[in-house]
Amino acid sequence: MLEIDGSFGEGGGQILRTSLTLALLTGKAFRLVRIRANRPKPGLQAQHLMCVRAAAQISQAEVHGDTLGSQELVFIPGSTRPGQYHFSIGTAGATSLVLQTVYYPLALAASGPSEVVISGGTHVPKSPCFHFLEVTWRAWLEKLGLTVRLKMRRPGFYPRGGGVIEASIAPCPAVRPLGLDEASASHPPLARWGRQLAVTGFSAVAGLPSKIAQRQAHRASKRLQQAGYDCDIELQNWEDGPGTVLALVWHVGPVPTLFAALGERGKPAERVADDAVDELIHHAEQGPQAVDPHSADQLLLPLALAAGASHYSVSQVTSHLLTNAEVVRLFTSRRITVTGSEGQPGRVSLE
Repeated sequence: MLEIDGSFGEGGGQILRTSLTLALLTGKAFRLVRIRANRPKPGLQAQHLMCVRAAAQISQAEVHGDTLGSQELVFIPGSTRPGQYHFSIGTAGATSLVLQTVYYPLALAASGPSEVVISGGTHVPKSPCFHFLEVTWRAWLEKLGLTVRLKMRRPGFYPRGGGVIEASIAPCPAVRPLGLDEASASHPPLARWGRQLAVTGFSAVAGLPSKIAQRQAHRASKRLQQAGYDCDIELQNWEDGPGTVLALVWHVGPVPTLFAALGERGKPAERVADDAVDELIHHAEQGPQAVDPHSADQLLLPLALAAGASHYSVSQVTSHLLTNAEVVRLFTSRRITVTGSEGQPGRVSLE
């Protein structure tokens, strides 16, 4: 049984989620202590607990310590089974993180297709929103030979939640390795309505005045045009809520890359726009070959299962990337090298 200290590196829930996924894929049991020790509320919170129970449900795993607030967990995996699953977090916890925990076992270790429905938060701070999964994560999966169909039945913003997503997961025989250099990664901007657009996106409100979406879109468009990027941002008005999101998609790179920012009480619409624009511009300045900071650590897990070496450049080395590399090393025999200082551009290789 692997012994894992949940306080190392960024010390958050990513250590737990990666451990659960790789336990199902490698058959290795683990004991995780000091879970989320570096967070204001350490231990298993609702979304982490659902990740544990979802991983256990799809594999009939043996679990000890799966209670709210627990800082120690023993997980002994079983065999992953395809099927129809419904996981309800019960709070605004991130549905995207629960899906990413069970996706790879269901795609790579199950014998047939699966349907997964998850209720909770679809747009939650510090977590990939549904549209990041749909636009960017799914595109990366396709490059690796994996497929998933996604649908957002209902949006659910933090702190209310109430959102629902569904995923149709097809079995995949193998993961393809990834080799990105500048020549292979660069492609022209998106062509739409006879224009070459570097950035598209949407500004949406749910249960809030439409002028908030207009202010977000106006600020983002103005700043992007000042930076030299032609853009087109649609205005959208959703049901449910309350909440607001601005999503910008960068179309120059290996895959379309989405950067999103969420509104919150007391946060001006212009600040929401600035958050998304700042992140996109910082990424774009690193060159067309770079993988965005959020995808950089997410790619490690499937590439560790690919037959063959992989390499890719990243626009920013993050603590999540470095931490995930350590967890993947614990479960696999892959040699993972991350060059570059944290907060700076870098390169990842898996041998």
